[in-house]
Amino acid sequence: MTAQDITDEHRRDAQILWDFHLLGHEPRNTEVAVVLGSFDLGAARHAATLYHQGRFPLIVFTGATNDYTINVFPQGEAVAFHAAALAAGVPESAMMIEDKATNSGANIMLSRQLLGQAGIVPTSVTLIAMPFMERRAFATCRAQWPEVKVVCASQPIAFPEYLASFTDQRHILCDMVGDLQRIIEYPKYGYMIEQVVPEEVHAALKRLIVAGYDSVLPKP
Repeated sequence: MTAQDITDEHRRDAQILWDFHLLGHEPRNTEVAVVLGSFDLGAARHAATLYHQGRFPLIVFTGATNDYTINVFPQGEAVAFHAAALAAGVPESAMMIEDKATNSGANIMLSRQLLGQAGIVPTSVTLIAMPFMERRAFATCRAQWPEVKVVCASQPIAFPEYLASFTDQRHILCDMVGDLQRIIEYPKYGYMIEQVVPEEVHAALKRLIVAGYDSVLPKP
């Protein structure tokens, strides 16, 4: 399946998932930002923007690689994100790198450990991720780091523009499907807090899975 095979119906269903994944949190100042690694440098650049706005004094970039991002950032996601933020004017002294995490739970736990080793125990955190990873990041943090107050943020961009900015558009839809399936399944394992998923969102998810956007679904 190529980008040309993404039908208008698929795009409409993907928009439903996109709208659900976004939390719409109002920006507020926090003690630290944790930026979850991925294939999307937009998260790092948005972190730099918020840093320059004075939203937080310190940024932790977290992420190793996976089967997909190793081809995009062979040096690691956190390292690539750190470089992008440095290029955007964030000083080295305001950044930390956690380069071992390979999933969102590890992103949170290892970032927390890294901060603790530096004597930093924040009570408030800004989580920054890809737009469609906001809800997953929030649910994971609430389960793994329940004592902190969390606000989520992502690059402010509409779904059609976001999708058009990538060559591998099919992977974007597959990732959105995979993230939603994790939101549904992972609370029973304690990885995330449980959240209500509207029937309209469930229906769109099922249609996209049937249409073949299933390559990033969690493995049984």
